[in-house]
Amino acid sequence: MGFTHLDENGKVKMVDISDKEMTTRRATASGEIQLKAETIDAILENKLKKGDVFACARVAGIMAAKKTSELIPLCHNINISAVEIDIQCERKCNKIVVLATVCCDGKTGVEMEALTAVTGACLCIYDMCKAIDKEMIIDGIKLLRKTGGKSGDYARNMEGSI
Repeated sequence: MGFTHLDENGKVKMVDISDKEMTTRRATASGEIQLKAETIDAILENKLKKGDVFACARVAGIMAAKKTSELIPLCHNINISAVEIDIQCERKCNKIVVLATVCCDGKTGVEMEALTAVTGACLCIYDMCKAIDKEMIIDGIKLLRKTGGKSGDYARNMEGSI
């Protein structure tokens, strides 16, 4: 099987999706950011000078999904129909988990948009908290599931998953 993003001379190219069928496509990705317990307290008590961390992170995730083709060179510019950002705080583990689900009706998938949304939201959390916590770690960004398209559905096996 050859590489889809290389032409016959080995030069990088964008895949031609002209002949692909329009289908409803959905992808969900996740990632997490580990923080100090005091940082989580400050977020939950809305005591950070930069404002509501979760609200800002949701908007950042949505904006990141919409800008994916500008950040990833060979991604197609697609018409996203929905982006949902869910943020969960896991105090026992001192981490925040970000889930992003992106949907579209199109000729190419939205996996990269979901992954970019998660990354953007995590980076926003980092930016808003960096003044009080230099030890934060963004980790575990991954595709959880996707539906639609020629390659069919995918769901990550979460047993033993990182």
